[in-house]
Amino acid sequence: MTEPFVDETELERLRYPIGRADDALESNEEQLEEWTEQIRRLPDRLEEAIEGLSEEQLDTPYRPGGWTVRQVVHHLADSHMNAYIRLKLALTEEGPTIKPYEEAVWAEQADSKGLAVGASLMLLRGLHMHWSFLLESLTPEQRARTFYHPESGNWTRLDTQTSHYAWHGRHHTAQIAALRERSGW
Repeated sequence: MTEPFVDETELERLRYPIGRADDALESNEEQLEEWTEQIRRLPDRLEEAIEGLSEEQLDTPYRPGGWTVRQVVHHLADSHMNAYIRLKLALTEEGPTIKPYEEAVWAEQADSKGLAVGASLMLLRGLHMHWSFLLESLTPEQRARTFYHPESGNWTRLDTQTSHYAWHGRHHTAQIAALRERSGW
């Protein structure tokens, strides 16, 4: 069975239902509180987005050529674990170079394709509890600490990273919600 044709504009809308990331280069207290709250609440919002889905629905791609809902949930756990570790490295080392990972290859591993999504939800609950608690403790000087990404060649501030991952959680949850709405689930 071939996938239906989707033009580039529609594919962009399906891929980025809340728009592309617009990472903040710096932050103020109010923004950091908002992003921290979004990170804290992601596990609840994600659970709401997948609640009641059957195994067949979990194994449905959120867009033509995209990951399945199951892979998206497991990707969030993989990605956010890496983000949390990068945060800790930047807080405990001076300008660390982080280790990139091949997220698309990770999404093809057996756990991302076959493991129950509840495993990643449990992981995200504990991880996001740690992450949001740590974010709340950061001083302005700590938020300005950086890590180096060798693939992009960019230095990333911790407040910029926080902005990005607040978006990242909303982005993937919106992909699932949009699929549910289109599919009438």
